[in-house]
Amino acid sequence: MNEWLDRHMGRLFLAPAVVVVLIFSIFPLVASLIIAFARIRLQGGGYSVRFVGWRNFQKQLFGSEQFHLLGTFTEISALGWIFGLVLSGALLWWITLYAQRHFTLFGFFGRLITLAMALGLVWLFAATFLSGNQFGTLGTTLFYVFIGCLIQFLIGTALAYICSLRIRGRKTFRVIFFIPMMITPIGVGYTFRMLADTSKGPFSEIWQWVGLGNFAWASDPWAARFFIVMAESWQWIPFVFIMMLAAFENVPRDFAEAAELDGAGPWQTFREIIWPHVLPVAATVMLIRIIEAFKIVDLPNIMTSGGPGIATESVSLQAYFAWRSLDLGQASAIAYILLFVTVVICVSLFNLVILGRIRRTV
Repeated sequence: MNEWLDRHMGRLFLAPAVVVVLIFSIFPLVASLIIAFARIRLQGGGYSVRFVGWRNFQKQLFGSEQFHLLGTFTEISALGWIFGLVLSGALLWWITLYAQRHFTLFGFFGRLITLAMALGLVWLFAATFLSGNQFGTLGTTLFYVFIGCLIQFLIGTALAYICSLRIRGRKTFRVIFFIPMMITPIGVGYTFRMLADTSKGPFSEIWQWVGLGNFAWASDPWAARFFIVMAESWQWIPFVFIMMLAAFENVPRDFAEAAELDGAGPWQTFREIIWPHVLPVAATVMLIRIIEAFKIVDLPNIMTSGGPGIATESVSLQAYFAWRSLDLGQASAIAYILLFVTVVICVSLFNLVILGRIRRTV
């Protein structure tokens, strides 16, 4: 008995964690997938479940809810056609070059999925933003993801690099920069909602002075989106800051000092010595933030309730509203569409952009 315990002790210690993961992760994932292909109606004494196949997905992608998820498609402008055709040609040229030079069956299949996703997003952008049509929740979510994460990464990395230098008061700055991450999203949402109030907020006099006293930011789609990005950036810059600060402080000082002795300037030292060392950490931080940004739901719900109209509504918030109205099948379908988009974009970004850049640098 003792020998058997010694041989299987590792598995026994891991078993509780595996059981918890199966119960709280795998089971809900499978259950929600089943619900996505069904229509559930609550009724007296229980509920009824009817299998409807792909109808929930068809409704979101091609049916009555297409305007909600993807946006309004009336006609594509000349600028939209030029943008779509140029980028489509570039993407097709990219996949052709891969097939001619580095073809592998598995790699080609993965790049076909990336190509399909990229073409879909290119024409979605061309038919909505560049054609003056309304964004859907997917376009709004992509705006939060790419614009928000880019702002957070640039500011967080810059602050981390400054605090990694030998400057006075850097320990105090580290504490100050980390504080926003300790505040709950509800607090952040209500705080920025109050700060942006042009009539009664603490900066109302400044708004009046610059001539924006009567400007209702919550009724303007782009202003509302930018205020949400500002609030999310303020909340998540500390995460980028603390991770990148640890990366900068782990760079060997000898390398930077040797480059300075050889006559390298600050920018050249950063580009050739420091950045290659922190690039793997930067890639990981960016990937984590993109995954988290795709799930944004709290700030749009608190600050604007998804308005005006659906201008600031994210895909996660759309799924939440569908769930709250007891349309569980549509909520699950929306969630799985978001899961598919997130996985394809993140895997493609990591394998084709980040990993390739790391390999070229190293």
